[in-house]
Amino acid sequence: MKGRGSWSMVAGRWLVVAGLLLVMTGLVVSEEEVVMNTKLETSDLRWTVHPHADPEWEEMSGLDDEGNSVRTYQLCPGDSSTSHWLRSRLIPRRTASVLYVEIRFTMMECSSVPYNSQRVCKETFNLYYYQTDTDDASSTHPAWMENPYTKVDTVAADFLLRRGGEKKSNVKILRIGSLTKRGMYLAFQAQGACMALLAVRVYFKKCPPLARSFSSFPETVPHALVEEAQGVCVDNAVTPPGELVQPPSMLCGEDGQWVGQPTTACACKDGYEATDTDLRCKACPIGHFKAGLGVGGCGLCPENSNTLGTGSSRCLCRPGYYRAESDPVHNPCTRPPSAPRSIVPHISDTMVTLEWSEPLERGGRDDLTYSIDQHGLSQRKVEIWGLQPQTTYTFSIQSENGVSQLSVLEPAVERVNITIGQDLPAAVSGIRRTKASESSVTLTWTILPHTHYTVQEYQIRYCVKEGLEAGQWQYVSSLVASVVLNNLQRSTRYQVQVRAKTMAGFSNFSPVSTFSTLPEGTAHSHVMVTGILVALGILLLVAVVTIAVYCYRKHLSTNDPELNDKNGPYLMGQTGMKVYIDPFTYEDPNEAVREFAKEIDVSFVKIEEVIGAEEVIGAGEFGEVCRGRLKVPGKKENYVAIKTLKGGYTDKQRRDFLSEASIMGQFQHPNIIHLEGVITASCPVMILTEFMENGALDSFLRLNDGQFTPIQLVGMLRGIASGMKYLSEMSYVHRDLAARNILVNSNLVCKVSDFGLSRFLQENSSDPTYTSSLGGKIPIRWTAPEAIAFRKFTSASDAWSYGIVMWEVMSFGERPYWDMSNQDVINAIEQDYRLPPPPDCPSSLHALMLDCWQKERSARPRFANVVSALDRLIRNPASLKITRPDGPGSSQPLLDQRPPPLLSACGSVSEWLHAIKMSRYEDSFTQAGFTSLDVVAQISTEDLLRIGVTLAGHQKKILSSIQTLRVHKPPPTHRF
Repeated sequence: MKGRGSWSMVAGRWLVVAGLLLVMTGLVVSEEEVVMNTKLETSDLRWTVHPHADPEWEEMSGLDDEGNSVRTYQLCPGDSSTSHWLRSRLIPRRTASVLYVEIRFTMMECSSVPYNSQRVCKETFNLYYYQTDTDDASSTHPAWMENPYTKVDTVAADFLLRRGGEKKSNVKILRIGSLTKRGMYLAFQAQGACMALLAVRVYFKKCPPLARSFSSFPETVPHALVEEAQGVCVDNAVTPPGELVQPPSMLCGEDGQWVGQPTTACACKDGYEATDTDLRCKACPIGHFKAGLGVGGCGLCPENSNTLGTGSSRCLCRPGYYRAESDPVHNPCTRPPSAPRSIVPHISDTMVTLEWSEPLERGGRDDLTYSIDQHGLSQRKVEIWGLQPQTTYTFSIQSENGVSQLSVLEPAVERVNITIGQDLPAAVSGIRRTKASESSVTLTWTILPHTHYTVQEYQIRYCVKEGLEAGQWQYVSSLVASVVLNNLQRSTRYQVQVRAKTMAGFSNFSPVSTFSTLPEGTAHSHVMVTGILVALGILLLVAVVTIAVYCYRKHLSTNDPELNDKNGPYLMGQTGMKVYIDPFTYEDPNEAVREFAKEIDVSFVKIEEVIGAEEVIGAGEFGEVCRGRLKVPGKKENYVAIKTLKGGYTDKQRRDFLSEASIMGQFQHPNIIHLEGVITASCPVMILTEFMENGALDSFLRLNDGQFTPIQLVGMLRGIASGMKYLSEMSYVHRDLAARNILVNSNLVCKVSDFGLSRFLQENSSDPTYTSSLGGKIPIRWTAPEAIAFRKFTSASDAWSYGIVMWEVMSFGERPYWDMSNQDVINAIEQDYRLPPPPDCPSSLHALMLDCWQKERSARPRFANVVSALDRLIRNPASLKITRPDGPGSSQPLLDQRPPPLLSACGSVSEWLHAIKMSRYEDSFTQAGFTSLDVVAQISTEDLLRIGVTLAGHQKKILSSIQTLRVHKPPPTHRF
């Protein structure tokens, strides 16, 4: 081992031995196809090491706990800070486009290496890969640098080895996707890590052969997030009928698992039922049947039916029993009914009413009807008019049901003979008046002598004898031999006739009798009582004490913070309020760190994962950003974000790095990112803050486009404004307020962060900046005009930036001013152009944005006013439903949004997705076959789910773009 100290050799071999003791020998049961596994290699791996002249990677052999020989690589460099590379042989990808790399390794804790190696020691390494169609790699090709390799990830150890400590190995599984060439090389790059590679396994996942829902699917290798596999129906199963029926299909997930249930699922056909699973269909036995497709089982034949063999879809009726065409096949077979019973006639003049009882046998059915020269009588009663007097009629009544027409037997009929006009009652006589008044007459008559039938009722008719109404009969009935005729005219003569009714019918009317009512003023006349209702005026409940509470309004007006000094200048502090202290005013900046930031012992911190800097605490100019756990003795363990300082830093870089902690440590507010502490006594130097699960606000909103209501968005804006109000009251000017510098936790609480940029704006920021005439970089799209032109940064310029943040929030992370250049933005602002309201933005919020964008900084609202305004909107949610301005005025948007171009104006699907800000789905659209605009125009919600567009907001944006045949494309600079 040329150039390597004894410590490196001892530490490296200790890493390998410790790791091999921890290698699990069991195989993970999964649907995987392995393309490389170093654990199964018995000879040299023949991997390539760089630098070749003085290699630090050492290949070693060892025995696992089963006694098998395994090959490993170990590395523990000395004082050199050179990158050490290790590249595998060509790994074929076979039929897969996504490979998984399982790495088992051990890593030495930096504090356990010799002191002279701690400065360059690291506890991470990088994994790269290189695609190729030919196995032509050499010691110089490909070049040993990040390009042409593709970086997979920076790998950090979960468990670090220390002398005397627990021996644990690490297992990381990384995904490599979108592979298109014949194979790839894996490359490991270490810069200061003392580690050992114990085993490397490369595999891809596949969905195994599957039978489900009576469909059979072959083994499938997924080439996308989901892969659609075509299947076939099992024996005796078919797909449901229909014009658009497709063969059964199912989605194979990238993880090798079948997703969901088959579409257009197969079902057991007629006469076949499912077994105890959904894998096989068996025939129905004799005496059983199943009608129609479906997963239901065979049923016993209905009553009075049976089958001739197995696999029957319906049962046949026994002789003498039938099933109507409208009867379901699971109904029992039935037969016609028997004849009606007990016919009872009721005769009246030339009309007869027949009633009868139900037949003794209904035939097993409920649709019983009757017929007398006509069909379909549902009631057991019928009336027949127009019969001839003194004539005998024969009536035949037949019972019928739904199968009567199918029977070959004679129908069951019941008959009755009736003579019309026989035994009619005699005419009524002896009508007399027993009582009279000015408006009524009481009449009685002689009870008829006994007849064959009992009198059922008497019918009386009467009319005025003389005058215009003479001869206009009115009819009343009575059950007894008397009647009272009411509502008659005073002193008027009436004609009256009466007749009797029996079962045989009505008798003839009696001869006309004449009776009159009494004249006015006659004795026994009713005295007209004129009801005179005297309203005695009682005046009730006249005076109600109404005392208005004017003091309340006066109290509100005197206590409204917006009315106090509303138009005054911005104050950079308030009496009795803690004022921010610039750490750069200290002669020794380290003193500011000690005063405002708490020093944390490095042993209290455990790094778990390297994450993107933008996800937690802003830009990562100084080094890596990690997620970890902080466990201070006596306190609850919690997650923290850890920002590290790169190795080889200068004193100025260290001072600038820690200045952010000196600033952050002075703030204590629920909407300001909280500083947990710093680590300066060991390497690397770290800043620890609270961990914000949802990361930066701009990327969080873009990821959840359309998922929040206006009241939720206003709640986020209210939190940001509250934090800025606190900063302004402490006389602190942020200078770089933007959605990218706002962090969101799991409860959607927004917190202001990135205080390092507020004084030293980054030179290499990914956000667009502009070099001012006075020097320094400025984020133009968020900066007030006076700050761009004269470097005048105040709380008023922060208010301008807050207006831009409002626009970002209401547009779900849209880029301010879209693709306009920085110079175009400056020119547009100078000409009084302003951003228009985002789609569906409440007009009250856009009016507040325009207030923040006032050219005169003294006219912009203070953050206290902004908080009060947002509180009023939250208390009155109905105001957030108004999305159009009430009329033209100074608060109107000054920059037009041009109508988006027609879908036909886009040249490709990629251009269309870019125009509607959905470029993230470009690969998914391509893999799913949506490669032309004509195909895209027919897309549905089900297609989007299959592609992988699961967010409702993104689905709505894409479908809305297709339905209107337009795309939302931001306009270039537009001047009136």
